[in-house]
Amino acid sequence: MEAVAVAAASSSLALLPPRTKLLLLLPLLLLVVASLAPHASSADGVRYDYKAYTECKGHPEPALYNGGILRWAKKVKDFRTADEGNYSPSFVLYNMSADTVYSFSCWVKFDGPATVHVKAKILSLENGGSQCLGTALVRNDCWSFLKGGFTLSSASQTSVLYFQTASPNASMVSIRSASLQPFSPEQWSQHREDRIELIRKRSVNVHVSDSSGSRVVGANVAVHQMSRDFPLGSAISKAILGNKPYQEWFSKRFNAAVFENELKWYATEPWPGKEDYTLADQLLQFVQSSDAVARGHNIFWEDPKYTPWWVKNLTSADQLRAAVAGRIESLLSRYKGDFVHWDVSNEMLHFDFYESRLGRNATAEFFRTAKRADPLATLFLNDFNVVEECDDVSSSADSYVSRLRQLADAGVTFEGIGLEGHFGKPNIPYVRAVLDKLGTLRLPVWLTEIDISSSLDQKTQAAYLEEVLREGFAHPSVDGIMLWTAMDANASCYQMCLTDGSFVNLPAGDVVDRLLGEWQTKEVLGATNDRGSFNFSAFLGEYKLSVTYLNSSAEGTFSLARSDDTKHITIRLSP
Repeated sequence: MEAVAVAAASSSLALLPPRTKLLLLLPLLLLVVASLAPHASSADGVRYDYKAYTECKGHPEPALYNGGILRWAKKVKDFRTADEGNYSPSFVLYNMSADTVYSFSCWVKFDGPATVHVKAKILSLENGGSQCLGTALVRNDCWSFLKGGFTLSSASQTSVLYFQTASPNASMVSIRSASLQPFSPEQWSQHREDRIELIRKRSVNVHVSDSSGSRVVGANVAVHQMSRDFPLGSAISKAILGNKPYQEWFSKRFNAAVFENELKWYATEPWPGKEDYTLADQLLQFVQSSDAVARGHNIFWEDPKYTPWWVKNLTSADQLRAAVAGRIESLLSRYKGDFVHWDVSNEMLHFDFYESRLGRNATAEFFRTAKRADPLATLFLNDFNVVEECDDVSSSADSYVSRLRQLADAGVTFEGIGLEGHFGKPNIPYVRAVLDKLGTLRLPVWLTEIDISSSLDQKTQAAYLEEVLREGFAHPSVDGIMLWTAMDANASCYQMCLTDGSFVNLPAGDVVDRLLGEWQTKEVLGATNDRGSFNFSAFLGEYKLSVTYLNSSAEGTFSLARSDDTKHITIRLSP
C-alpha cells in the first residue's frame, strides 16, 4: 500500500507542467498517510452552517463542523509555489472528488503591515492547477474570518490547501479553527431546498365557521396566488417600447425591472444642460402598467469610460460639484417615489472618478443628497466580481464591508448591497460563503445583473444560470434578483438572452420559466378537517381565498409576508 502511494505521488509530480515549477517541500512520508486518511466524503446528517463574521476578533471562534476533514489533514510548514506571495502552514488533502462540494472557513491573522488581503487556494498536484476558494482582509492585531468554498473540475489524488498574500511585508500568516466540510451534490441541493421552504414559504391555517360562529367541517377551500412577494425581474431597454410581443412576454413573467442604459447620465444628459428623459419616461410607464417595481440604475458610474464626455472635461472641482448636484436634483426630483432603489455609486470598488476629483467624502455626500431628494428609495452601492471572482480583492466581501463602514463613518446609513453577478463558471460554494458574510450586515442584498458569459454554449449557460438562481433564491440574505437580459433591436443581449427574436425560449429562458413556476403557489384546494381548519404551506405573496359549504360561501384576500409564525385566517360563511 505504501509503495503504491509513493509511486502515484511521484507520477503526479512528474506530470506538473514546466510553467508551474512547483517547489514542494513535502516529505514522501506524507504519502503513506494518504492510504490511511479518511476519504473526502460528506457525513450523513451534516447541515450547511451559514455562520459568518465580518468583525475582527481578539480570539478566533471554534471551527465550523469541528474542522471537517481538516481534522485528519497533514500540515506542511515550508510550502512554496511559483506564484508570488507568502504562505502559511498548508494542508495536504487526499482523494478529493470532483462530485463533491467543499465549504471552507478559518480565522486568519498575520505579522506585518496594518491590513492585507489573504487568499486561500487549492492546488491539485496532478496537473498543477490552482484556484482561489476564499479571501479575507486581514489585520495584525486581531483575527479575521475567511469563508469560501470550491468544487474541483476533476478528481485529485493529492491536493494542497494553502494561503497567499501579495504583501511583501507579511512575514507570517497564522491560521486557526480551519475547517473543510464536504457535501455531496444531493446534500447541497437538499439544504438549498430546505432553506427555500423555510424562508420563501409560510404555513397557513384557515379556520372556517358558520354565521353563528360554529366551526364547519368539510368546507371546500380554494386558494389562488395573485402575485409573488419575491422580486425576480430583468433588465429592459428601449427595444421593448412599441414591441407588443416583447411587452407581453415580459409582463407575463417578471415583477421587477431595471433599465439597461436609459437612466445613465450619458443617456439623459449627453450635452451639458440638454436633458432628455423621453425614453426613461416611456420605460417607466411600461413597468408601472405591468404592476412591476423598478430599480434606478444608476445615478453615478465611477468608471471614467462611462462618464459623460463633458463631465470629464470640467476643469475645476467647483464645476464638477455643481454638475453632480444638478444631476441628483434633476433625476430624483423627476422620479421621486417611482423607483424602489437607486444605485447611487456604481462600481466604486473598482473605479474612483468622482472621489479622485472631489475628495474621499464625495460618495457620502452623494448618498446624503439622494436621501434628501427621495427619502423612500433604498440607496445602494453596486459592483461586480463580489460573488463572481475570488481573485479580485478589490471587490471581495471584506472590501465591500470596509467601504460601507467608511461611508457609515462619514454619516451615511447603510441601506442596500448590490451584487452584479456577471458569471463565467460560477463557484457556487464561494457564492454562498460571500452571501453569508454580507448577510451579517442585515442589509437588503440584491443580485442586480445576473447573466452567464456568452463564451459558453447555450446549454451550459442555462445550467449555470439555474445554479446561480437557486442559490440566490435560497439564501436568507437575498431580497431580490435581476437578470441582465435586456434584448436590443437586433435580438441580441449583453451576454445572455432568454429568447430568440420571436420570443421563443432559449435554454436559459426555459430555466427561468421552470423556476418561476416552481417558486409560486398557483392553486391550493382542500377541505376543512374535524376542527374546521385547513392547513397548507405557500410561497410568500398575495392570495385570493374562496370557501364554499352547501349553499354558503365566503371570499377574501390575504398576504403572506416573511415570518416564522403560522398565518391564521378566520373566515365566516354567509348563507
